[in-house]
Amino acid sequence: MTRTRTASARRRSACAIACTLDLVGDKWSLLVIRDLLHGKRTFKELADSPERIPTNILADRLKRLEEAGVIVRAPYRERPVRHAYSLSEKGTAFRDVLGAFIRWGKAHIAGTVTLHDPAPDMTPAAWPIVPVRTGRRRRGLPRPPTD
Repeated sequence: MTRTRTASARRRSACAIACTLDLVGDKWSLLVIRDLLHGKRTFKELADSPERIPTNILADRLKRLEEAGVIVRAPYRERPVRHAYSLSEKGTAFRDVLGAFIRWGKAHIAGTVTLHDPAPDMTPAAWPIVPVRTGRRRRGLPRPPTD
């Protein structure tokens, strides 16, 4: 018999930093939140991010974030069933956290940019070519770097 782990079972301690890291401390969750803050709503839109999150991991992160009350899932099509995702009030509060990451990264990691403030030397011609995830193998169009 398999036992589902609850959110409290995943905690290492009661420390606020440890508890937050237990929820969003992996390499994908904050990027999912970032994309939702930037207006992406569907699984496909989230999967098409430049970081190329594997779809099985994306499905897991969406489930975990929904269970934690960070995101809300709502059906937008019945056949086949498709869901749209949005941030809850709790999830929207991550805007300040991501803002702190952006400020720190721009101040301390050379060459980093945000979606809304590209570096002056990064013209569209200099953007890396990122494969577009369509189910077929092909080269994608240039995309700007993300924050």
